[in-house]
Amino acid sequence: MEETKEFKSGFVNIIGRPNVGKSTLLNALMNEKIAITSSKAQTTRHRMFGILNDDSYQIVFSDTPGAIDPAYKLQEKMMGYVRTALDDADVILFMVALEDKNEYPELIDMALRAQAPVVFLINKTDQNKGSQTFDKTAYWKELYPELEVMSISALDQHGTNELLNRILELLPNHPAYFPEDEITDKSERFICAEIIREKIFMNYQQEIPYSSEVVVTSFKEEEKIIHIDAEIFVERDSQKGIIIGKKAESIKKVGMEARKDMESFFGKKIHLQTFVKVEKDWRKDDRKLSRFGY
Repeated sequence: MEETKEFKSGFVNIIGRPNVGKSTLLNALMNEKIAITSSKAQTTRHRMFGILNDDSYQIVFSDTPGAIDPAYKLQEKMMGYVRTALDDADVILFMVALEDKNEYPELIDMALRAQAPVVFLINKTDQNKGSQTFDKTAYWKELYPELEVMSISALDQHGTNELLNRILELLPNHPAYFPEDEITDKSERFICAEIIREKIFMNYQQEIPYSSEVVVTSFKEEEKIIHIDAEIFVERDSQKGIIIGKKAESIKKVGMEARKDMESFFGKKIHLQTFVKVEKDWRKDDRKLSRFGY
């Protein structure tokens, strides 16, 4: 009688401060762009799953917002996602950047107290100078002897195969949580809104990216084209003017870049319309945050 092959499945949750490369790692492990990225901190606002399927396993990667001390309601909601990710993890990937020091000991302690194995990842080794990676590994091991430390470059995908193998060793035997053809738990509208928000983070400076939210109000798919309407919300009239730009050049650039990424993701032509609106102080209002899905 043929022996049944063991199947592994579980939640692998990526935790760390802002801008250490959590979303870049998710995309590298998935070998597909699922999460938006930018060089600005707090680009990720929601918890997002990337679902990696194989004949012998299903890994549900969870990207989370960067851990911070909340200054307003939106950030409180974001930190709620981080705490939930610590609670329901089968494996925790705790990420720091190569240059980081021990500035978030409370968060590390929370991860170590969680009921899941922790892999401590030193990311951005592509920026290594001399023995920096070796020295930082020794630095963290001295502070936390119980940590399992690995070094990677999510950007260059250096060390990510070794990390994937280690994750598979730690995952429990369990049936799949999601259908095998799903790659994320988020809707098509959410993906489109995130793509637009990424382009806002990439094209604007100062407070504009942090004051902006995107809602897709219409998603109509035809055989060869998808028609999408999206609303971009900001907190003040002056921000609306900056988003639109002189002769609408700025918003046109955002739309063009977003449409290109959407066409790559969906494999179809995209017709995208964007509308800019003002929603005063939405980041501080529970009702408005709820409306935006927080």
